[in-house]
Amino acid sequence: MFLLAPSILGADFKHLEQQVCEAADAGAQYIHLDVMDGDFVPSISFGMPVIASLRSCTDKVFDVHMMVREPGRYIDAMKEAGADIISVHVEACTHLDRTVNQIKEAGLKAGVVLNPATPVDVLDCILDQVDMVLLMTVNPGFGGQKFIPYTLEKIRALREKCNMRGLSTDIEVDGGVTCDNVRELMEAGANVFVAGSAIFKGDVTANTKAFLKIFEEQE
Repeated sequence: MFLLAPSILGADFKHLEQQVCEAADAGAQYIHLDVMDGDFVPSISFGMPVIASLRSCTDKVFDVHMMVREPGRYIDAMKEAGADIISVHVEACTHLDRTVNQIKEAGLKAGVVLNPATPVDVLDCILDQVDMVLLMTVNPGFGGQKFIPYTLEKIRALREKCNMRGLSTDIEVDGGVTCDNVRELMEAGANVFVAGSAIFKGDVTANTKAFLKIFEEQE
């Protein structure tokens, strides 16, 4: 199943509730929330108060991407704010296994994230334990970047690895995803698509429906 996860990092924060509702009402299944700490990545975005304030606006899945060093410190607070999925970077966790287990013990779905230059083989020991792998297709920290072409091969390699193990793990991609390249990403093996600028620049409803139409054609 193909899922769309509009990233509010691309939204107009003056009209955040309105735009999130537009994307949700148009059929987006997830809302993607990029939490940045100014340490693991250069930018600072938002945290629990913003997530909690949006939780009453929609019942869509809250897909929280933590670009935060040692994110295990915040798992309980993120759950309280309304997270449904928490994804943490391999590169940001000293004890990745412990952090993944914290997420699952909190009753949430656990995802792990790889930066573009991090090979998928680092997941070999933990792949069976996670619900989703998020492959960054740009370097994390800023919205509006262009898709990095070599990450397409990483998607293929990860899907093959999952298939060989008999896993139906979701593969999410984040960075430079547009209606022009999403078919190629789907064919490579991704099934959850984060889109910021491609959703929130212009007509949110029309942009959302354009992605969903492509998904329907491929299913």
